[in-house]
Amino acid sequence: MNGQGWFMYFIIFWVVVMIGFMSIGGFMMFRKFLKVLPKRDGKSKLDWQNYWVDRSRGMWSDDSKSFLEELVSPVPSAFRDIARHSIAARIAQVAIEKGDPEVSRDHCIEGYIRATPKRDYRSLVSFLNKRGIDYSAFTHLLNK
Repeated sequence: MNGQGWFMYFIIFWVVVMIGFMSIGGFMMFRKFLKVLPKRDGKSKLDWQNYWVDRSRGMWSDDSKSFLEELVSPVPSAFRDIARHSIAARIAQVAIEKGDPEVSRDHCIEGYIRATPKRDYRSLVSFLNKRGIDYSAFTHLLNK
């Protein structure tokens, strides 16, 4: 094959790679856009997360904050802030709905399980087992 043929394949390869990267990026941006759309109650998913986090600001002890950091440690660093915020919102919701004055480790475990998508339960369970975290009181949440 001559030099022009190889160059053409090289260009086609990079066009396919660029279209793939742009598709992945577009999908990620679309998912973020869906979180901002208002639900039936007029608030978006992000609005509710901010509501629960703001409402629970004074309820977090140093122990519960460090435990939250331990729970989000397996999340890649690029996504850790987003995961921390959504998990903290779910933990706060659990604690507030139970009427407790402070966020405990049990709230953290339950909120962590509730915030995790069902498709990730296997890795969640292996992470909790590896860290020696007792989640036996919340196994019923994993079976739903």
